[in-house]
Amino acid sequence: MTLVAPAPFSLSGRIALVTGGGRGIGLGIACSLAQAGADLVIADLDLALAEEGAAQVRALGARATAHAVDVAEPQSVQALVDAIARQHGRLDVAVNNAGVISIHKVRELSVEDWDRVMTINARGVFLCCQAELALMQAQRWGRIINVASIAGRVGFPDLAHYSASKFAVIGFSNALAKEVAREGITVNALCPGIVGTGMWRGEAGLSGRWAQPGESEAQSWARHQASLLPQGEAQTVEDMGQLAVYLACAPHVTGQAIAVDGGFSL
Repeated sequence: MTLVAPAPFSLSGRIALVTGGGRGIGLGIACSLAQAGADLVIADLDLALAEEGAAQVRALGARATAHAVDVAEPQSVQALVDAIARQHGRLDVAVNNAGVISIHKVRELSVEDWDRVMTINARGVFLCCQAELALMQAQRWGRIINVASIAGRVGFPDLAHYSASKFAVIGFSNALAKEVAREGITVNALCPGIVGTGMWRGEAGLSGRWAQPGESEAQSWARHQASLLPQGEAQTVEDMGQLAVYLACAPHVTGQAIAVDGGFSL
């Protein structure tokens, strides 16, 4: 019996889009896709941020362009995909990562804040997938990776609205995967765990909000890693990028919500 080695994780010749790609997890994923050989389209609400992200990708030796997009607005999303079609003629990998978070207890949560988080995180993924599918279905090949969260698998206090939006991303991704399963397109949800960006660190990060009396944000961050994660250490944007590369190359992995969370949601 002759064993045939699997093909390497190469994305050479592929065109990949990352929304929210100007910083954080989105930029980490974009860099990993670029290192695997893909040409990148970095999209962000802030064009200057997208351009900075594209510059970092180009520094790795890959080709990258920057575009502004508001994922909550159908016209903006369609304009982005139309620009990709004109420039590249195809779209192979779409990482729908753009999202927002706020931290409120349910009784303090305003309708406006609920709507903002749900609109960007859930509706934004729907609008992006809808527009991206037009290109992928035409070429009968595509990889859609929707960035959810462990908060879409396990509820967090003070994050009911955020958790709701990310649970929605997972359910939507699973349903869409089945809808396009015979068209050469896979759809998966990537669920980051405790990463030192966005939800956990920064101006509104949980590690600061959940600090104990007399505890600094850095001390709170270290405590949460040690107490919440079986591995005892946070995940990185590079961890998320590695999974994105795998999902972009795997032909028979679809409809999954895969957590990179150090065992938290095991």
